[in-house]
Amino acid sequence: MEELFFKDWKSIGHVTLATVIAFITLFFFLRISGKRALAKLNAFDFVVTVALGSTLSYMMLAMVPLVEGTIVLVLILILQYFFAWTARTSKKMEKFINAVPSLVYYDGEYMEKTMTREAITKGEILATIRNSGIDQIEDVKAVVMELNGQITVVRKSKGNGESSIDDVEPEEN
Repeated sequence: MEELFFKDWKSIGHVTLATVIAFITLFFFLRISGKRALAKLNAFDFVVTVALGSTLSYMMLAMVPLVEGTIVLVLILILQYFFAWTARTSKKMEKFINAVPSLVYYDGEYMEKTMTREAITKGEILATIRNSGIDQIEDVKAVVMELNGQITVVRKSKGNGESSIDDVEPEEN
């Protein structure tokens, strides 16, 4: 019970050194891995973040040697890059890794099946529309549940060009 609060100064020094080295190592690897590692999280990025955090905590608490922890950090970031590259080059892998955006409201109609699947309510949709600064719901073309769970409101436009929701298929109600 006496070691619950303090073991010895050697342990404090070890944890301090391990924390500084692990923190600097993770920071260095995140900087070289690019902006994707710091993007808004989809399910894939969430898994990477949890794995990095878990590894970092084990390194900081000296539960794994620093070299082994560093190897794990490198492997996680390499896997993240590999899967991101695969998703970029293959539509099937992109759908598998990133899921797809879902229409929860389209042209004046709530997509009830999609709302049920995504566990979103009409109130949440209306709140998102209000947060977008839109008063009249008839000004809304679509509300989309994005890959990362964020909800996006798309205004109706007067143009006939390419639309930002062309790649999102409305689900049958």
